[in-house]
Amino acid sequence: MNQRPPVIRLYQGEVCADFFAGGGGTSTGIEMAIGRSPDVAINHDKQALAMHRRNHPTTEHIPTDVFEVDPVKATGGKPCAFAWFSPDCTFFSKASGGKPFRDPRKARRVRGLAWVVVKWAEAPEAVRPRVIFVENVEEFQKWGALGRNGRPDPLKQGRNFKRWVARLKKAGYQVEWRERRASDYGAPTSRKRLFVIARRDGKPIVWPVPTHGPKASRPHRTAAECIDFSLPVPSIFLTPEEAKAWGRQNGCGAPKRPLAEATLRRIARG
Repeated sequence: MNQRPPVIRLYQGEVCADFFAGGGGTSTGIEMAIGRSPDVAINHDKQALAMHRRNHPTTEHIPTDVFEVDPVKATGGKPCAFAWFSPDCTFFSKASGGKPFRDPRKARRVRGLAWVVVKWAEAPEAVRPRVIFVENVEEFQKWGALGRNGRPDPLKQGRNFKRWVARLKKAGYQVEWRERRASDYGAPTSRKRLFVIARRDGKPIVWPVPTHGPKASRPHRTAAECIDFSLPVPSIFLTPEEAKAWGRQNGCGAPKRPLAEATLRRIARG
């Protein structure tokens, strides 16, 4: 029998927060789970918060660096039921390739954004989140120091992640993490992400059971059901000259540069 994950119920007076809030997708998920938008959304990017505000007008938006936020002021001194963190994954993701980071200082700064989770885990007891959610790429588990060459130092791989988890545990949290694929839960994408759950309320961490796939009750959804195939688009197999001619015939510009060979192969397989 499948075990259903426990619902996080907000007690009277509790608030919840969405960190690194973008367009509002995560907050929409929060709204579906608890019946309303999060109380607070934080991001230094004012344009991102402007879009978030359109999607979640009842949320208080704080346009500032996440490290500059005072947990007591952000929550209004109220107890925090849970906080969701989706730190920038740019300098962790394998999608960036194996090249050295152009700006190692920026890479170190962005890779260190997850330390804000610890700041909130160590916040005053009155506002410290009961539950913490963190979402990132799977490579986040390998978070460690960068070498002089601008690449992650293989000898220090995962050290920062282990220290980060240790700080959460020291703050009184039970911590677990899992890799999960979106397609196994009804989304028409095979994107895989790492999820970390930390909770200090004494309740168990229960991970949701996949609802789609070969071993589930429903088949995987496909991206095809989200695509309007009636729209005119150039074939990826056209030469640059053919693509330009296609663009002239259909009143739109051709791609500024051809797609990489590896990208074409992935698209063709899809």
